[in-house]
Amino acid sequence: MTGSIRVGAVSYLNAKPLYHRLDEYAPRVRLEMDLPSRLADRLAAGELDVALIPSVEYLRGAAAGHEIIAGIAIAARGAVRSVKLYSRVPWGEIERLALDEGSRTSQALARVWLDARHGVRPRIIEPLPMGVPLQESTADAVLLIGDRAMKAPEEPFWAVVDLAEAWRELTGLPFVFALWVVRAGVELGDLPEALARSRAEGLAHADALAAQYGPPLGLDVATCYDYLTRSLSYDLGEPELAGLRRFARMAAALGLAPEGVDLVFHRRRDLAARR
Repeated sequence: MTGSIRVGAVSYLNAKPLYHRLDEYAPRVRLEMDLPSRLADRLAAGELDVALIPSVEYLRGAAAGHEIIAGIAIAARGAVRSVKLYSRVPWGEIERLALDEGSRTSQALARVWLDARHGVRPRIIEPLPMGVPLQESTADAVLLIGDRAMKAPEEPFWAVVDLAEAWRELTGLPFVFALWVVRAGVELGDLPEALARSRAEGLAHADALAAQYGPPLGLDVATCYDYLTRSLSYDLGEPELAGLRRFARMAAALGLAPEGVDLVFHRRRDLAARR
């Protein structure tokens, strides 16, 4: 790998294993933190070379030639704990929906699930900014993601649903929240191997990550460890790809993504040239 590669990631707990000790395995990487939605915008603007972006943003930016790094994702095969939809009214009566500003994939998933499961297409009101309490929104239903979704709200709600678990019940498939995506034309050298090594090391040291990051978030170490090792999946295998393709079709039907997007995977240019 020659030169500096600008890599964007998120500071959420769920992403910590994916870049564990990455600076050691890929010293020329410049790692930058931001919200998932902003990372997608910065990748599209050419400010980043690689970014961990919401999967729906890959679907929306596929026409620009972005490519997926194979094998790695933030996904869930059941309840994920950190993506929840809170409703003050019965699901079928939701008219106004507030969406957490942090992740556009979860925003799309909430709308896809409400339409597919309850036949509801609510009006989207102003997003819920990071740091603003759930109770400050007056919407019928509110989507929360990330670390703050893992804490019980003070207000009682009519219902709360874990959207990854709801997706599994609806489709029988895992849900893919985020992908490592490469901007068109960028040569990564051995970065994919370094990212795979980071993931392996991160999961091997999940207990240390849980002890370091759980308590400051108000989570006990056991809960945090279970979240990293059982609630989440960091694989992008055939079940996850089937779930991603299903989500792509359902999002496209609601106008939330383009129709007929193909999943294109990055491979080293020198290897491609030999074929």
